[in-house]
Amino acid sequence: MFCPKLHTKFTLHRPSFLAAIFVNSSSVSPPFFHFSPIKNSSILQFSLHYSSTLLQEFTTYTVQQPNNASHITSRTRAEFPHAPHSLDEVPHRRYQSSEHTLLRDVFKILQLVMREPSISNAAMVHALAAKQGALGDLYVATSLVTVYSRSKALTSSIALFGEVVDRDIVLWNAMMSACTENRAFRAAIDLFTKMVNQGNGFDPTTLVIVISAFSDLKNLRQGQIIHGMSITAGMLSDTVLSNSLIDMYSKCGNLTSSERMFSSVEFKDIVTWNSIISGCFYNSHPYKSLLYFRHMASLENRADHMSISCAMAACTSLQEFDIGLAIHGWGIKLGYSESSYASVSNSLISFYFQLKDIDAIESVFNGMAVKNVVSWNTMIKGFFLIGEAEEAFILLRDMQFAALIQPDIATMVTVIPFCAELVLPREGKAAHGFIVRREMASELSVVNCLINMYSKCSNIEKAEYLFSTMPKKDSVAWNTMIFGYAYNGQSLEARILFKKMTGFCKNCTLPTLLAIVPSCDSPDSIRFGRSIHGWGIKLGFTSQLFALNSLIHMYINCDAPSDAFALFESISTRVDVTSWNTIIVGCTQKGHFSEALRYFDSMRKASQIRFNPVTLVSVLSSCGNLGLSLQGKITHGLALKTGMSSHTRVQNSLVTMYGRLGDSESATSAFHLSEDRNLCSWNCAISAMSQNEDARRALELFRSLDFEPNEITVSTVLSACSHLGAVSVGKQIHAHVFRFRFERNIYISAALIDMYSNCGRLEVAERVFRSSPNKSVSAWNSLIMAYGSHSMGSKAIETFEAMVGLGIRPTGGTFTSLLSACSHAGMVEEGRLYYECMLKEYGVVPCVEHRVCMVDILGRSGRIREAYDFVRELPEGGEEAGVWGALLSACGYYGEVEIGREVAEVLFGLEPENVSYYVALCNMYVAVGKWEEAVELRSRIQDKQLKKQVGFSFIDVGLR
Repeated sequence: MFCPKLHTKFTLHRPSFLAAIFVNSSSVSPPFFHFSPIKNSSILQFSLHYSSTLLQEFTTYTVQQPNNASHITSRTRAEFPHAPHSLDEVPHRRYQSSEHTLLRDVFKILQLVMREPSISNAAMVHALAAKQGALGDLYVATSLVTVYSRSKALTSSIALFGEVVDRDIVLWNAMMSACTENRAFRAAIDLFTKMVNQGNGFDPTTLVIVISAFSDLKNLRQGQIIHGMSITAGMLSDTVLSNSLIDMYSKCGNLTSSERMFSSVEFKDIVTWNSIISGCFYNSHPYKSLLYFRHMASLENRADHMSISCAMAACTSLQEFDIGLAIHGWGIKLGYSESSYASVSNSLISFYFQLKDIDAIESVFNGMAVKNVVSWNTMIKGFFLIGEAEEAFILLRDMQFAALIQPDIATMVTVIPFCAELVLPREGKAAHGFIVRREMASELSVVNCLINMYSKCSNIEKAEYLFSTMPKKDSVAWNTMIFGYAYNGQSLEARILFKKMTGFCKNCTLPTLLAIVPSCDSPDSIRFGRSIHGWGIKLGFTSQLFALNSLIHMYINCDAPSDAFALFESISTRVDVTSWNTIIVGCTQKGHFSEALRYFDSMRKASQIRFNPVTLVSVLSSCGNLGLSLQGKITHGLALKTGMSSHTRVQNSLVTMYGRLGDSESATSAFHLSEDRNLCSWNCAISAMSQNEDARRALELFRSLDFEPNEITVSTVLSACSHLGAVSVGKQIHAHVFRFRFERNIYISAALIDMYSNCGRLEVAERVFRSSPNKSVSAWNSLIMAYGSHSMGSKAIETFEAMVGLGIRPTGGTFTSLLSACSHAGMVEEGRLYYECMLKEYGVVPCVEHRVCMVDILGRSGRIREAYDFVRELPEGGEEAGVWGALLSACGYYGEVEIGREVAEVLFGLEPENVSYYVALCNMYVAVGKWEEAVELRSRIQDKQLKKQVGFSFIDVGLR
């Protein structure tokens, strides 16, 4: 996105269109020359085959080149701010003009072919030179080696080099340069060793090429040896050689040595400055890049387009927008406009994407005279990053059809990860097909991206197949596959593969730890999780804060909060905002709401740590779940004070919190104050209205929805219809379900059964259940509840037995529905039997809802004393208002005043502000004629200023 040399490094580690977004077109550039077959022609005829005008173009071409190591063309320096990899102008020797006219023409043709090399033209010139007897000339041989190399025919270069007997340093350099250009770095190093051993000596150009090879191999030790050789040979004064050493040290991750080398260069040219500026950025020090850029400018060195590109990239990384705008202006002043220099344009596009200035982005992109593949890749990635996936796919299509530029590997490793994150399996498969057609499937980075994409799109079988058929697996492939298993809930497979990996790869890295930790997500895996923790300590990974955060999250997921808290406390002196968020979010997700709020208070007291929107979302959720109205409002105030209330996720959390607190008015206000509402915002508001018995307003919100509803919207609105008994509206929603093909959603099926059952249409509820393609446990629970609410206890029990017979494991909700059905049908013994077998046979721990149902079963049958003893024997009975409330209701129904008085006193202590308990006891007193007690209780209600909510009823008079 900035320096072509750096682009691949950074993008490789960095909606609905069909498979047509990729096209199978392989455009091969035509050769610069078209050699027509000339049979039995003389050399003279062959020469005359080209127009005199074409030859005249090259009569002024300088074939005399200085025989020194500093000859690297400006084009190479401009495109690659690091040390150059090869010699762009070879041979580096003085060409003595031949008296033979045809031989001079051979040289001219050879120079022409060097500018636009192709294998066919190279072969023709080779044949011409051989026929003319010019191959003995070192200049011709060296030029042909270079032409073959640039035509990607390294084997022909090697063969020609082997035929030359009397080789000089320039020919050796050309051959080594050919190897590095074709990424045969080991071959280049072997040639250098052979050259030195044969006593041919070397020059600074030789060392530049060898250093370039070690730089690409990331071989710091061998690079240091070459550095020593350059010092011994007295060649370090050569600026190009010094620049290559700066580049080598930075590429090998030794920025300190790179900076020392830079400081030792006496005469610094623009390549020297570019090398250190880009080297700092390469080593994740963008701030240093800007410092060197500023230092260069202060010395009145004229920056080139590569300096500006790298500086803009640093501003983008640091989000230094003011500095970036200033550098952009300076670049225009110097004449490096984005229309003329692709590297400047690419860095500007990335910069303005950070600013989300679409107008500026389009202005820069449309103003480019030449758009290369990097330009298109930058645009595509930018639109993905700002959430405009559809625009990104449009650009991908235009890139191929309009610009006739084929996507490269960098394009693929940009597009595929976003297909994974956005869960776009169809587009991902299209990309896979394109990769196969374009023969990119052998690239490890591409295959790793595909494995990740298929894993996140829930196609673990395809990911497994790609992994198993890889001829060579690197650590990234192992880590990606391990994470893929864990992501898809296949924890056992993840652990097996992890153990296999430790046998194949001796040097496991931190990403391996981060990949295997998510497989520990239940109490059953705590032992394995602790062993991973120990393994991480042994390998020294726990010095990394990111690893410790993932381990904290693992302990919370494994329902071992004490271990998580202990680990967090042990690193409390060096935690960051991510660490605090990990513990707070984890506690909230696992229901440890009080602990989440306690850690939030501690976080606020840590002055060096500032919370962010992620923190507030979890804190607001905890306040809502605990019913802490005051704490929730205080947190709302904090969001307003810090300016975080404008974040969409925080706004949605506020709506949800006020909904859970029963404050419909505040929830509505928070919703209407939101400036950037999304579909989730509407869903939160509709849910808040629905759960607070304000279903009519929920339906009104649904009618004014600004977005196309999704499954969550539909299931929420169906719940509102169920509360209202609005079967006519429910039918309309049901039609919407079929229209948008939501009928396969398990939650919507359950919501439809609930809605029809509550609206008195049991036969339709049964029909919905039977026609459901995916009968989840939620659907079974809803049907059992439907039978229970219609006093069909036997049918409810039959449904439960059928469900268990199919191998579906019942949940806590299943037993709530079943016990409720037994209560409505007066099936006491059956209810008691199922309550007792919950834990023994099915492993479901009874909770408040189950105990309330059991009290209701006994109370409805008149067994008040038995129900009272049941509650008294509960270990948690003294703290559960719902259980005592059910018992109080049963006492009132059967006139058990004495027990009712005792139960009511317990409830007055648990919920002193709940007026319904006072009214229930008062009604009991009136029913048995205890007027004095009733009047006294009425006085207490008035003294406390308690008011009972007015009851109301309604009926849907629409079409049924």
